[in-house]
Amino acid sequence: MVRVIVTGASGVLGSAVYAAFKAAGNTVLGLAHSRSTDELKKLDLTDPAATENLFSEFKPDWVIHCAAERRPDVAEKDPEATRKINVSVPDSLAQLSKKLKFKLVYISTDYVFDGTSPPYTPSSPTNPLNLYGQTKRDGELAVLGVSGSHSIVLRVPVLYGPAPKNSDSAVNILLDVVSDQSGKQYKMDHYATRYPTNVVDIADFLVRLSGLPSSRVIPPILHYSAGEPFTKYEMCLIFARILGLPHGHIIADAEPPKDGTPRPRDCQLYTHETEDLMEGYGGLGWTPFEEWWTEYLKKKQ
Repeated sequence: MVRVIVTGASGVLGSAVYAAFKAAGNTVLGLAHSRSTDELKKLDLTDPAATENLFSEFKPDWVIHCAAERRPDVAEKDPEATRKINVSVPDSLAQLSKKLKFKLVYISTDYVFDGTSPPYTPSSPTNPLNLYGQTKRDGELAVLGVSGSHSIVLRVPVLYGPAPKNSDSAVNILLDVVSDQSGKQYKMDHYATRYPTNVVDIADFLVRLSGLPSSRVIPPILHYSAGEPFTKYEMCLIFARILGLPHGHIIADAEPPKDGTPRPRDCQLYTHETEDLMEGYGGLGWTPFEEWWTEYLKKKQ
C-alpha cells in the first residue's frame, strides 16, 4: 500500500482518483482549494511554505497533481492566475518531489498539440494553439526540467464521468443541451474530433501504475486516451439515443470556428507506449463511451 496525495480532489478527475486510491486500500490525502469538505483538506497550492509543511508531514510516496485551470476561455481572461496554477505550482511540486523523494504525476492535456498531424506520440513536438495549452506545456517543461525529481507527465484528452454538476465537464454539459426541449436551438461543433475519456478509467490506470514493480521503468511522458473519435455533435446524438429524446434542436456546425479561443482539430494521443508499459497489469483498460453512459444514466433515473 502507498501513501498518496491527490491535488484538485474536488474536481471531476481528482475526485475519481481520490476514490480509486482509497478503494484500493491506500492512505490518501485529498486536497482542494475552493471546494474543500470535511474529507478534503483545504490548501492553497500557490503558497509554497504551506504546501511544503503539509507534504513533509504526510510523507507521500505518490502525488497525483490534478489541480489546474482547465477551461480555455477562463485561461485567456486571466493569464497570470492561470500561469500560477498551471506552471508555477507544478514547478514547486517537482522541487518538492526531489526533496521529499515522492513520485509526482502531472496531469497534462492533448491541447499541448496543434491538432494538424495526429496521432501524437509522447515525443511529438508540442505546438499549443491557446493559452491553456501553452501553460500546460510550460508546466510539463517545468516538472521535467527539475533534475532529480521523480516526475511523470500524463497527457489525457477531454474528460467525462461522474460529476457534481454537468457543467464540470465539457462532455457532461452536452446532456443539458440534449435535454433542453424548450425549442431553443444549439449550434454544435462537428469540426473538431475528440477522444472523450472516462475519469474512472484514468483513476484505475493510476492505481495500477503506482503498483507496477520497480523493474518496469515508467517513461517521463505517458499518454492515456480512450480510442473512440467523436465530434461534440456526435456525442449529442449518442445522448439523444440513450435518453430517447429528439435532437432536431441541435444543428451540426462543421465549419472551423472563426471566433473565440482557438482549439485544435484532432489531437489523437498515440497510446502504444502506455499499453506496452501496462502489459500484464490490465493494459489501458478504457470503457466504450456509449456503454458507460447507458449504464450510468440508467442508474441515475
